[in-house]
Amino acid sequence: MTTALKTILLSCAIAAPLTVGAKAPSLKTKALDAMKSATEFMMDSVSVRGGFVWNYLPDFSRRWGEMEAKSTMVWTQAPGTPQVGHLMLDAYHATGDEFYYEQACKVAQALIWGQLECGGWNYVFDFAGENSLKDWYNTVGRSGWRLEEFRHYYGNATFDDSASSECAKFLLRMYVEKYDPAFKPALDKAINFVLESQYPVGGWPQRYPLMYDHPFEGKADYSSFITLNDDVIPECTEFLMQCCQCLGMQSLREPVLRAMYLIITLQQGQPYAGWADQYTVEDLKPAHARSYEPRAVNSGTTVAMIRQLLRYYTITADTRFLSGIPAAIEWLESEQLPQSEVAKWNRPSRDPEAILVPRFVDPDSGKPLYVHREGSNTDNGHYYTDQNISNTIGHYSSAAWVNTKALRRQYEAALKLDRDSLLACSPLYAKCEVPLEPYYVSVPAGRTTEAQVKEILSAQQKNGCWLSPLSSTSNPYKAGAPTEKSHTTEFVSTNVGDEYDTSPYRCTDGTLCISTKDYLQKMSALIDFVLNSK
Repeated sequence: MTTALKTILLSCAIAAPLTVGAKAPSLKTKALDAMKSATEFMMDSVSVRGGFVWNYLPDFSRRWGEMEAKSTMVWTQAPGTPQVGHLMLDAYHATGDEFYYEQACKVAQALIWGQLECGGWNYVFDFAGENSLKDWYNTVGRSGWRLEEFRHYYGNATFDDSASSECAKFLLRMYVEKYDPAFKPALDKAINFVLESQYPVGGWPQRYPLMYDHPFEGKADYSSFITLNDDVIPECTEFLMQCCQCLGMQSLREPVLRAMYLIITLQQGQPYAGWADQYTVEDLKPAHARSYEPRAVNSGTTVAMIRQLLRYYTITADTRFLSGIPAAIEWLESEQLPQSEVAKWNRPSRDPEAILVPRFVDPDSGKPLYVHREGSNTDNGHYYTDQNISNTIGHYSSAAWVNTKALRRQYEAALKLDRDSLLACSPLYAKCEVPLEPYYVSVPAGRTTEAQVKEILSAQQKNGCWLSPLSSTSNPYKAGAPTEKSHTTEFVSTNVGDEYDTSPYRCTDGTLCISTKDYLQKMSALIDFVLNSK
C-alpha cells in the first residue's frame, strides 16, 4: 500500500464518524434561515430604497398598491411600507439578529424621505419626484372610478387608512428601540403634525394642511371634515398615547383626552343614536364624503365606536364612556332588516347571532340609503342612493351584519371591571414610562404548527421569495375615455368598469405574484414558531 493511499484511507476513517454523527439542522434553524433569505430578497430585490407597494409580478413588469404603481413609487397604506418596518422590529426582537434592525433602519429612511414638510404622509410617494407623482395622479389615479381619493392631487398628508399614523408609530418604535438620535427629528415632526392638525374640539380632518380645492359633484370638499372613517380619530389618539406612554410626554395627555371625549359628543341623539363617518366642523353634524359615502349615520362605524368607548373606559375608568352604549346598541337593533330584505341581500353571515342592518341611515328621516351606480368610468358614470337594497354596488357594502348580543356582553363585562385596577394599568396614568409591546405585526401565540412551518419552507423559492396568487389586477391606463353620460347598469355591482377604469378588480386567472401581505403573514407565522419552539 502506497503512502498516498494510506493517507487517503486515514483521512476517510477520521472524517466518516463526523459525517455519520452530524445532526441535521433543526426545524427552528430552518425557519430562521428561511426568514433571513426571504427578507434579503424582499429588501434587496423587491423594495425601492427600503419602500414597498402591495403586489409585484415576478418579472416586476407591473406592481400595485391600492392602484397600479410606478416602479419608483412607495405605498404607506397597509399592507405597505410601515408594516414591513414593524415586521423587521418584530423579527429583531424574536431573533436578536442585528440584520433585522438594519433592515428596519432602511425602511425608516425610506419613510423619512417620503415624509412631507408638514410632518405627515400621503398614501403614496414617488422617489422620482413630485412631477412624476403628479403625472400618476393625472393618469392612473384620475381614472380610478371607485377610488375617488386618488382622483385629485392635494399635495398634503392624509390620516385616511392610517397612512400618517402608521408611519408615525413605526418611527416611534424605531426611536425607542435604541434611542438613535437619527430618528428623532422625523419623529418630532410627526408628533407636531398630529398636534397641529387636531381641531380645538378634539378631532382630526382626513387631510392636513387643510385644503378646500376639490368640490366634487356639487358638494364641498370633504377632506377638512372631522373624520371617524377608517379610525382617523382613534389612530391619532393611539399614537399620541403611545408617545405619552413610552416617552413620558405628559403634555400629550390633554389632547388625547380631548379626542376621546369628542367621541361621546359625536354620538347622535335618539332615535338614531349612532355615529357618522364625517362631521362638519362648525356644528358637528353628519357630513358626506366620497359620492358613495352619503351624509348618514353609519352602522359599521357605530359598532367600531362602541368598541372604542369600551376601550377608553379601560384606560380612564370614566363611566361617561359607557353611558351612550346602551342607546347605540338599541338603535342598531331597531335597524334590523326583515327577512324579505335579507333574502334580497343574499349575502349570508357565518355568525348565527348577527342581524342585518343598513350601512347608511339618513340622520334626518331614518331611511336606509342604499348605494347604486350607473355608467362605466370616471367620465360618464355616477353614484346615487335610494331605498332599494337590490343591485347595490359591489365594492362598498350597503348593509352590514352586526352582533348586538356580543356588544351587550362586552358592555356588561366592562361594568364589572375594577376601576382602581384599570387606572393602575392605564398608559395615560402610569407613574412611570411603560415600554411599547415588543411585537406589532406578529403577535406570538404558539399557534404555528410544525406542519405549517414545513409547508411554508417548501413553498419558498430558491431566491428566497414566496409566490402567491395575485389577489387583484387592473386595466392599464388608457386615454380617451367616453365622456357622454351613460345609464348602463352593466357595472353596477363590479369592482371595475370599462377598459378605461383603472380601479383594481379580482384576479381569477391564477397569476402568481410577490405579495407583501403574504410575506408579512408567512414571516409572522415563522416568528411565532421560533419564539415558541425549543
